[in-house]
Order: sequence, then structure tokens, then C-alpha cells
Amino acid sequence: MGVVIAALVMALMIYPHQQVGDELVVVLPGPDGKVGTVVVERGGERAVLNQPFAASRIVGGSGPQAQRLGEGEVRRDFGSLLAALPGRPKSFLLYFLEGSDEFTPESRVELENMLAELRERGAPDVVVIGHTDRVGNVQFNDSLSLQRAERVRSELVKLGIAESRVQIAGRGEREPLVPTDNEVAEPRNRRVEISVR
Repeated sequence: MGVVIAALVMALMIYPHQQVGDELVVVLPGPDGKVGTVVVERGGERAVLNQPFAASRIVGGSGPQAQRLGEGEVRRDFGSLLAALPGRPKSFLLYFLEGSDEFTPESRVELENMLAELRERGAPDVVVIGHTDRVGNVQFNDSLSLQRAERVRSELVKLGIAESRVQIAGRGEREPLVPTDNEVAEPRNRRVEISVR
């Protein structure tokens, strides 16, 4: 789905002749070029915006006036606002050695990739969810999954990310990537899922 800019304040800054109550809504395409649909209504009139750079202006309390802006015009007029948008969410998977919070060799490489991504983001919000395979009892796996999530959070804090920006949880063996019977060692289930926003 595309990004929507509702820019009353920006419109007043860019278009100083506009008055309080004037509105400008612009639909931006997502990274894949797709857009969603935005409906702007006022005073019984409506504008349906479902194309890249489709816009609706409301001037002086009038009904919405649909129009299409050029990409260059949007980038010029809203460049600073677009630059301030957070980066797209990104996900990572890290895998662990059986029964421990030690990363597999492949995951050490992926950890470095993740840390490089985080260095590029100013103040990311991170969610870390630990998992286990079905070897061991439920209580042990609950504890181990949380220990794995804590290990990742520790690596992030070493990088300089505030601990308060990293949420962690342990799901134990409840959400396997690969369903197995009890006591089956499955390396792909011994993981931590990291979502960076």
C-alpha cells in the first residue's frame, strides 16, 4: 500500500496563500509501485484517490478537488517531509546452536548485516521474538527462547541502541517454522525473529 501525506501544515508552508482549513492529501506509491485507495470527503462531496501522485485539495472549506500532481512537484514540495519518513520495516532471522543462545556461524554473518542496517537508521524500534525447537520440556524452551531474545537485545545495546527501543518476547516451541513431533531437533525452529522499524 502506498504512503499518504495529509499535509495541512506543509501545505500552508508551501502554499502561503492558503488559509487555515485548507488541506492537501497526496497518495504516494509504495516501493513496489502499488498504491492503496484513499477517499477524501467533505460537505457531501468526495474524491477517490487510487493512482500514484493522485491528490485532493480542499480550499476555503470547499469540497475536495481531485487532481494529479507530478512526481517531481511532490518531491520538490514535500522533499523534507519525505526524507523524515521512517525507513520501511525490515525483518531478520538469526539461528542458534541446539540448547543454547550461541549463534550459528551463518547467523553471525547475518547479525553483522542486521547491525549494518541498524546503523543506517536513526532511532529504530526493534521487536525481537525468540523461538526453540521441540527438544526439551515446555518450561525449559520458554526460558531458552527468552534467553535468545535477550542475547540479541544485548548485541543491539552494545551497538548503541537504547534498551528501551528493543522489545523482546519468548515464544518457546509454540510457533515453529517447521512443524515437528516432540523431541525432534529442527535447526530452523531454533531462531530469533527481528523486526526493525
